[in-house]
Amino acid sequence: MTKTHDEVPFSYLVKVGHISANPVEVRLEADARELKALAETWNVLSVESLRADLQISRWKRDGVRVKGRVKANIVQACVVTLEPVPSALDETFEQIFVPENSKLARRAANDAGEMVLDPDGPDLPESFVGDTIDAGEVVTEFAALAIDPYPRKQGIEFDSHIEDTGENDKKPSAFAVLKDWKKD
Repeated sequence: MTKTHDEVPFSYLVKVGHISANPVEVRLEADARELKALAETWNVLSVESLRADLQISRWKRDGVRVKGRVKANIVQACVVTLEPVPSALDETFEQIFVPENSKLARRAANDAGEMVLDPDGPDLPESFVGDTIDAGEVVTEFAALAIDPYPRKQGIEFDSHIEDTGENDKKPSAFAVLKDWKKD
């Protein structure tokens, strides 16, 4: 969490000291100004709505768990026709935060000193500095991951392209340049 409060388009600061072991239910919804800022950040035509339902609770001794579901309605440009394409995002997520110098943020190595990562396993905890976590930024990041990078309007195919056969990809000979050099 290195961005300042002003650089984040959607923000909801949570004081770590006020979090208990019992999950606190929080509902976040972006206002018109935040929706416009999110559209610019995500490089989409517009963000019509963004809503998140969160459960924020203590994790182990010093950590914080943010679990939730984010829903958004966005409008993107079709990659073929550039016409507006509405789409709905619906993403569940879970993120754990620990203080920046916590041992819980480090992944243990095996006997050979190698770090073993499971791609299907849980993510490493994020670290935070100070006494606040921005749950709005977490929501924004997970919603952004759900955006289709190549939106296409229903029924549109990109079939007017010409497939390259590779015939013209032959490298010219180094001596072909010298061929016309001594014609005096």
